[in-house]
Amino acid sequence: MTDDSVLLIEDVGNVRTLTLNRPHRKNAITNAMWAALRDTLHEVAFGGRIRAVVLTGAGGAFCSGADISDTAGMDEFPDPSRDMRAINETVLRLHDLQVPTIAKVDGVAAGAGWNLALGCDLVVATPESRFCQIFSRRALSLDCGGSWLLPKLAGLQQAKRLAFLADMISAEEAHALGLVTWIQPRDGIDTFVDDLAVRLASGPPTALAQTKALLNGGTDHTMREALAHEARAQTINLSGRDVLEAFAAFSEKRDPVFTGTWGPTG
Repeated sequence: MTDDSVLLIEDVGNVRTLTLNRPHRKNAITNAMWAALRDTLHEVAFGGRIRAVVLTGAGGAFCSGADISDTAGMDEFPDPSRDMRAINETVLRLHDLQVPTIAKVDGVAAGAGWNLALGCDLVVATPESRFCQIFSRRALSLDCGGSWLLPKLAGLQQAKRLAFLADMISAEEAHALGLVTWIQPRDGIDTFVDDLAVRLASGPPTALAQTKALLNGGTDHTMREALAHEARAQTINLSGRDVLEAFAAFSEKRDPVFTGTWGPTG
């Protein structure tokens, strides 16, 4: 895509980088951006080639939330239910994506933007990053999965604090709350995330997909249910070639080459 696109897409090997591209608005997200994200996530889910996704923002900001620049003076919102259904479809595609996802955050991540980052499997931020659940300042409640993600990641009381007060917090505080996985300096975050994405993309795709699904649903299950889900997932893993490749590589003292394929090796 060209630099005129609201979403830049770059593939390097098996890694796809998605860049929210409205730097003049701190990447405030529009309906067109939601649609572009939804389409490319659908392509990743069913294309079978991409094995890791990086989500980031252009121009020194991640995403300042929903674009409200055109709402001043409005008497009502035309069809908020329709808009939320479309947004939720995109959020679910990100959450349910079988490949690992990384949010690379620099600058502000607010409202829907922060929850997009939290919807990724791992979050890497610069020390200059700032985070805010800005919704209550706009007379809104949490959306984009925030009501599900925040309590699971930070605990119920901290989730309520962040949502009720809508304070801006630092990357250091977000890390302490479990909302940022790593903090990396600005001059090193690109290399760190690139290396991390390649490492994830080199992993066993079926096993990583099964592990992600187990962990995403794990806190909603009883121990008995979790064991049953684990057994089903492990049966799938043991039916593929990657587990045989892993054992062979261990025996031969070499790095494994995972393909996510099935059937006999002969």
